[in-house]
Amino acid sequence: MGKYDAIINLPHHVSKKHPQMPIADRAAQFTPFAALTGYGEQIKETARTTEEFHQVSGREKEELDQKLQILLQTQYKHPLISTYYFTPDARKQGGHYEKKTEYVKRIDPVKEYIIMKDDTIIRFHYIKELQGEIFNKVIVG
Repeated sequence: MGKYDAIINLPHHVSKKHPQMPIADRAAQFTPFAALTGYGEQIKETARTTEEFHQVSGREKEELDQKLQILLQTQYKHPLISTYYFTPDARKQGGHYEKKTEYVKRIDPVKEYIIMKDDTIIRFHYIKELQGEIFNKVIVG
C-alpha cells in the first residue's frame, strides 16, 4: 500500500469561507517574474553609441558663413538644400550626424537656425556642410 492511497481518491477540497480564484488570476501567478524591470532597456541604452560634436573652423567656417548669407538672401525662393548637421542626443552626451535634403521654409538670423519645409529646425552652430544648386548659381554666376 502506497503512502497516499488513503487520500488519493477523495474529492478536491473547496473552501466555504474563501471564493475560488478565477482561472485568469491563477494563470497570472505563474507568469515570468522580471525582478529587474527595465534593466534590459538600460543595458541597450548604455550600449547605444553616440558621436562627438566637432565644430567647424577656419576655411570651412568662412565657407559655411558665406552659404548661410546666400540662404538668408534667397530664402523667399525656398531653395532645396542638403544639410549635414549634428543632432545632440536627448539622453546622453554626444549625438549623431545626419544628412537632410529638404526645401528651406525660412531662416531666423537672430535665433540662428534654419526651418525646413517639414518643420525640422537646424541650428547654425551644428551645421557642418551645406550643399545645393542655389549656392552654385550665386557663387559661380
